[in-house]
Amino acid sequence: MTGCTGDHCVTCSDEAVPGTVLRLLDGGLADVDAGDGRVERISVALVDAGVGDTVLVHAKEAIGVVT
Repeated sequence: MTGCTGDHCVTCSDEAVPGTVLRLLDGGLADVDAGDGRVERISVALVDAGVGDTVLVHAKEAIGVVT
């Protein structure tokens, strides 16, 4: 089994980017500030995040909360 190394995902060569949770929505979704004035709708179903938290987002899925 291959593990992830470096700054990029070995599966898709993409990287997780930080986003700040602006609002939580029904169905495990949230709107996040993705930077440069962009708001993205993502899934936060895998993490325990609240409004104001910074999450790492990969493929529109929050995969971790930055502490």
